[in-house]
Amino acid sequence: MQRPGENDLSAVSGPADSIDPRVLDRAVAALTERFADYQRLLVLSGAGLSTASGIGDYRDHDGNYKRPPPVTIQRFLESTAARQRYWARSLFGWPAFAAARPNPAHLALARWEAALRARGGWLKVITQNVDGLHQAAGHNEVIELHGSLHDVGCLDCGAVEPRAQLQHRLLAENPQLMGTRATLAPDGDADLEDVVLDSVSVPQCLACGGRLKPTVVFFGDSVPRAAVESAYRWVEAADALLIVGSSVMIHSSFRFCRRARDQSIPLVAINRGKTRADSWLEQKFEVPCEALLPRAVNQLYGS
Repeated sequence: MQRPGENDLSAVSGPADSIDPRVLDRAVAALTERFADYQRLLVLSGAGLSTASGIGDYRDHDGNYKRPPPVTIQRFLESTAARQRYWARSLFGWPAFAAARPNPAHLALARWEAALRARGGWLKVITQNVDGLHQAAGHNEVIELHGSLHDVGCLDCGAVEPRAQLQHRLLAENPQLMGTRATLAPDGDADLEDVVLDSVSVPQCLACGGRLKPTVVFFGDSVPRAAVESAYRWVEAADALLIVGSSVMIHSSFRFCRRARDQSIPLVAINRGKTRADSWLEQKFEVPCEALLPRAVNQLYGS
């Protein structure tokens, strides 16, 4: 098994247009050679796949958090102040998140899926992302481990409301926040300056007046068992597992790497930085996925 550092395809940093073309050429050749004969490909994706769409990521090159982790589910449920803070920040972070569109890496993976399906194979996606960009790019089989930020659900009656619709209510109920200085953060969040949080009006369920929460898995919560079991079945049926844009530092994604290792399924990563599965990888490409994947798919199936 080839270990990280045993090839010259890593240690690349900077934006996609600053990559040494020779390094990218070698990465394209190596990736296409490895995946040319695989007919059942499972992709495990993370935040690094969506950064080229304008959505920030959480971790640095060493896999450490670049900022404090998001609010935990326990804190969100127990604290009115935590919910005020969450919804105030979401008010400013949502527009840019909602405007994000699939980037060349998403589109290349969707094209890869279509090409394999036309040949009797498949490409399926397990994603940690909550942005829906895989589906927007045209993927048909996606497990969203952490849910979707595009809906909110009532914790009391179960009613669901589109997050875009909720934005109008947040704006109408919090005019005092207009003019607040905000800096975008990952996943529809934002850092705010000079906000009096106890003035924030928290949205309530239109059906019952209950507490609302995005339909995502918060820190400290669990991925639904049905999703985990389906993901394990996909791993066990795959010819290879390709990690794209994820450090797989958290258990919710890392367990699928462990299952692939246990089943002797090849593990390959496209990730600009350390992953928790580095010691198990057969190959690793530390080049931007939005630069590598379109060229690799073109080489595999024609431009």
